[in-house]
Amino acid sequence: MPTTSSRPLVGRRDEIDRLLALVRAAARGEGGVLVLRGEPGIGKSALLDHVEQATAQEFQLIRASGSEFEGELPFAALHQLCVPALTHLDTLSALYRESLLVAFGLADGAPDPFRVGLAALELLSTAAGTRPMLCLVDDAHWLDTASARALTFLARRIAAEPIAMVFAARDRDPVRGLDELPGLTVGGLDDAHARALLAGEKTVTLDERVRDRLLAEARGNPLALIELPKAGGFAPPEPSPVASRIERSFLARMAELPVDARRLLILASADPTGDPALLWAAARRLDIDVPAASAAAEASGLIRFDTRARFCHPLARSAAYRAAEPERRHAAHRALAEVTDPETAGDRRAWHRAQATTGPDEEVAAELELSASRAQARGGVAAAAAFLERAAALSLDPAKQTERTLAAARTTLEAGGTDAAADLLASVDTETLDVPQHASVDLLRGRIAFVQGAEGAVRGPELILRAAQRLAAVDPERSRECYVAALEMGLVVGRAAGVLDRVLDEARSAPPGPPDLLDALVRLTTEGHQAGVPALRRVLTGDDAGWTRTPALATVLADELWDIELHATIVDWLVRTGRDTGSPMTIRLGLSQVALHAVLTGNFGRAMAAIAEEEAIADAVGDAPQLYPRVHLAALRGRREEMLDLFAEATTRGNGQLTANAHWATAVLYNGLAEYPAALDAATRAVASGDLFLAGIALPELVEAAVRCGEHAVARSALDSLAERTESAGTAFALGIAASARALVSEAEADHLEALGQLANGPLGVHLARARLRYGEWLRREGRRREAREHLRTAHERLSDIGLEAFTRRAADELRATGEVARSRTGHSHDHLTMQETHIARQVAAGATSKEVATRLFLSPRTVDAHLRNIFRKLGITSRRQLRDMPDLVDARGTS
Repeated sequence: MPTTSSRPLVGRRDEIDRLLALVRAAARGEGGVLVLRGEPGIGKSALLDHVEQATAQEFQLIRASGSEFEGELPFAALHQLCVPALTHLDTLSALYRESLLVAFGLADGAPDPFRVGLAALELLSTAAGTRPMLCLVDDAHWLDTASARALTFLARRIAAEPIAMVFAARDRDPVRGLDELPGLTVGGLDDAHARALLAGEKTVTLDERVRDRLLAEARGNPLALIELPKAGGFAPPEPSPVASRIERSFLARMAELPVDARRLLILASADPTGDPALLWAAARRLDIDVPAASAAAEASGLIRFDTRARFCHPLARSAAYRAAEPERRHAAHRALAEVTDPETAGDRRAWHRAQATTGPDEEVAAELELSASRAQARGGVAAAAAFLERAAALSLDPAKQTERTLAAARTTLEAGGTDAAADLLASVDTETLDVPQHASVDLLRGRIAFVQGAEGAVRGPELILRAAQRLAAVDPERSRECYVAALEMGLVVGRAAGVLDRVLDEARSAPPGPPDLLDALVRLTTEGHQAGVPALRRVLTGDDAGWTRTPALATVLADELWDIELHATIVDWLVRTGRDTGSPMTIRLGLSQVALHAVLTGNFGRAMAAIAEEEAIADAVGDAPQLYPRVHLAALRGRREEMLDLFAEATTRGNGQLTANAHWATAVLYNGLAEYPAALDAATRAVASGDLFLAGIALPELVEAAVRCGEHAVARSALDSLAERTESAGTAFALGIAASARALVSEAEADHLEALGQLANGPLGVHLARARLRYGEWLRREGRRREAREHLRTAHERLSDIGLEAFTRRAADELRATGEVARSRTGHSHDHLTMQETHIARQVAAGATSKEVATRLFLSPRTVDAHLRNIFRKLGITSRRQLRDMPDLVDARGTS
């Protein structure tokens, strides 16, 4: 952190105005964030210092900084930021308090990883209750992964808080999440301001030619303008980056210091905490004369010792550490390890010991392995990967080295380091592996390939298959699990790629086992729906519901069975299990399926609420939200522009199954809009994909579009395919859908009536309303206008009540053709609200408090109250009680 904050800033009026506007808004309770980006030395830290001084009287200040040498310790920077507010820790709920204590390594256990950010938000919000707060985070490009995620989460949720956050980061070192926040690029000073800054530095006298050369080479970089003249002249013979020249300037100043002062700087550079007590204890271990050394180091201007040891600039710290002789660096880490408390900072102690070790050391490797376990339990997957990689490098035993390397690759992949994980696997000598280890390598390579793009997504399942084949003789149960994993992966890739069929072909040679999903899917593929559907039903509904091990696959298969009740059972289990275990993956899958179920059953408000909650959790864990529920909802609502935007995003993501979802949804959209050629094209693509569930559910759309386009052969062929699927399923859903499609081809009234009868037996309001619309259209074409009016009127009312806007307009047009004008219907509350507002309104209508809603959506209660004010304004009401009186906000099945 710079020690030159008292120097007036030159040429930064625009940047200062932007920062002061941010803090003034926070003082009014309108929190915000700004990320300052720029090259090293450009003045980002100086701007942080300036805004700190400008707001010192009005704001509470808390600061933190990333550390180049502490990126492996999870939540290190978040802990640093929260320390001044920990006096408010007891005001938090037990769940949040425990999450923070565990995340900061102050208590044992595993925190709920996507509640740490919300706990920190509540802590800072409480601390800011009496006085606005300014959070400054320097060197954000060096934030540990867990802190970066949590701080990004915080920054997105302070809009209703008296909190301003300012980050400073290098522009060439992007940090996931921070790059999505409002930013300001800090550029070089113009020539006039650069000359003014240089003239203000009285330490060195420069002749005109040297000054002009310096100005040209510094390119307006303030630190270069300040530091380079101190190095005794200027330009090196070879051009080099400004940051390198500044480091050389710092090195030149270090070279003039006494030996003990240089050793103290090396020690301080190796200690990311900046804790003077720790530093002095380590210095005494190295027999450094602390008073003399610290005085000389401070006199150089390179470092300041007060409540923390602070280098004048991160480049000074970098220079001190990198330029140190290896033996002195090792000695510094060894001394720091010896004085670090193994109980309260065991991970940092282990890391210092590892950095002090020059060769293999099994004791240190084992300690690092324990640290990896602790880090992973605290949500620090990136930290665990770093510990394991170093543990592998220090291992004496080749077998342990292999196991630790594989574990490092696994955790590195979980942390998102795909290329790094691949490099670790490449270091493994596969010739020495046993069969289970070789299978583990194949599994990891398969997972890596799967996330590396379209080509890798096809190769991934094939590598998983290779693992299954290796394990067939030595571990049949694990072999079958690998086949199922390959199936799930193939399902995501999409059947059009041919991967799923290759997996199923290989699965025929899987080692025998009790009847399971693998067997049932093989039967479905090889013998067709008539033989495969009963086998699937037995597996999914038997006493040992094996689908709990593969719930994502099970939801698709329940839909393939046209069994809406089974789908609901699986979804309820997913949501309940996700909430009980705190698993982000499980709860997100459950909520996405809640939304899909709600769309199919015509409860669009419930769908919007579930989508909003899934998106909140995705944001909390730093992931992209699920897209397919939005696609389904937009299609059935008839929102053309929204649907086309979602289609473009779906195809960009490159997921085969997601693309098939988008084709089906586009077919629904265009059938609703009565644009049948476009619907025919989209439905044809969706059916051609051959994906489980999607190909089947797209067939009725294909039949309708083909009939309307006069493509009767296409319609009959699609109807035959649909009949094969629905007859074997035998559910009211299946039989009603088949009868409605058959009525379009046969023009038989009996088929229309059968469709209405079957669909009336279930919760499928969307399909029942569409079937009634088709029957009314048929009656009108038959000249039975009075009967047509009755059915079209009912269809229009039901379609409008649900919110199928395009189909509602289609029904109104048909009703108008019979001589009757459709009555306009009252809109839905959720038509005026965002998805997040819909979720909040439904929760509050069900009696939830602001704090309870905040927990669900990972917001602060103050933010929920701000949303409620917007909701009241949009709906023209003034109280929570009035929300409870709105029937379309009350869901008899709950708000999950």
